[in-house]
Amino acid sequence: MQEEDLPLSGIRVLDLTTVIFGPFAGQILGDFGADVIKVEAPGGDQTRAVGASREEGMGALFLGCNRNKRSVVLDLKQKTHAEALWKLIEGADVLMHNVRPQKFKTLGFDADTVLARKPSLIYAGLHGFWEEGPYGGMPAYDDVVQGLSGFAGSFTERDGAPMLAPSVIADKSSGLMAVNGILAALLRRARTGKGGYVEIGMLEGLTGFNLVEHLQGLNFDPPEGPAGYRRALSPGRRPYKTKDGYICILAYTDKQWAAFWDVVGRADLAQDERFTTMGSRARNIDALYDEAGASLEQRTSDEWLTLLRKGEIPCGPVNNLGDLPNDPHLQAVNFFRPYDHPSQGKMRVAETPYKFDRESLPVRHHHPRLNEHGAEVLREAGCTEDQIRNIIGTEE
Repeated sequence: MQEEDLPLSGIRVLDLTTVIFGPFAGQILGDFGADVIKVEAPGGDQTRAVGASREEGMGALFLGCNRNKRSVVLDLKQKTHAEALWKLIEGADVLMHNVRPQKFKTLGFDADTVLARKPSLIYAGLHGFWEEGPYGGMPAYDDVVQGLSGFAGSFTERDGAPMLAPSVIADKSSGLMAVNGILAALLRRARTGKGGYVEIGMLEGLTGFNLVEHLQGLNFDPPEGPAGYRRALSPGRRPYKTKDGYICILAYTDKQWAAFWDVVGRADLAQDERFTTMGSRARNIDALYDEAGASLEQRTSDEWLTLLRKGEIPCGPVNNLGDLPNDPHLQAVNFFRPYDHPSQGKMRVAETPYKFDRESLPVRHHHPRLNEHGAEVLREAGCTEDQIRNIIGTEE
């Protein structure tokens, strides 16, 4: 796909975020074609030091959410560096940061100050918590937000204790929400000419995400029942054990359940009033899962998958993380794209889920080394060569 055909071609984003929440959002905007400039503090994003690497400062966690970006280092406590950021802001469409609001205000880059100078800018504050609440301005990371949002606590009924998901679900889901907010603000600006302040809270984001299915009886005032979606919280909702491993199955419609009972040799249960409709299955979900898993240890995973797919029953194997590059579907669609990085050598890049006109989104900029594009970016912003030497020199 040509760069000019990408949906955000011509949009410039200043990404002052670190860790995963913001960088993941910035990477998606870059994948969509935006010119994303990663503005890093001296020493760089902390994730540069995390995970497998071939070079110091290029850790795997950093690589996971920082492609399609250019890197410049600015120490905003220094006047010349702060002035350089103002120059960058003049040429930007979006500024996004996850610095705590009170700290950014001290540096002189709070939303009111920045938007007073450039009203057309989309200023995105990616915060742990909305500013006006009692948690506003407090530090927050994924584990804390999983706890506060009810996400970790939702494991208690199933497993007997709260658990953290083995994925940074708060960071990544909030990153997706940040992209949505920024895109909506850009669309509004295209229609009205107005920029503005977009605030994305991790706690508010993951709480709303969690409550789509789990608010349940608390939708009503007074409540019509407890919170919690029974099917999702059932102890039986887990991969099914087979003769040689595990598989996942989700028969959902009446037709799929009837086909499932036939495949496993329990056609009698298709007429069991506990399981004949979606409503009755929901009321008897624990018994449903117990009965569904009772016969599956008689055959291997591959045998069951063949039979279930023939009956058009949604199912699949349980892949471990290391299995994913060998998954036949992911191989067929070239999900793990071979990629030659100029300093890291041969790499794999996980595809985005998006295709435009049946084409994948390109890697236009490799994952940047720290300050790799400093002089280039500052020159584009209108800094003089003396100013560039001063900034690059003081960083070094």
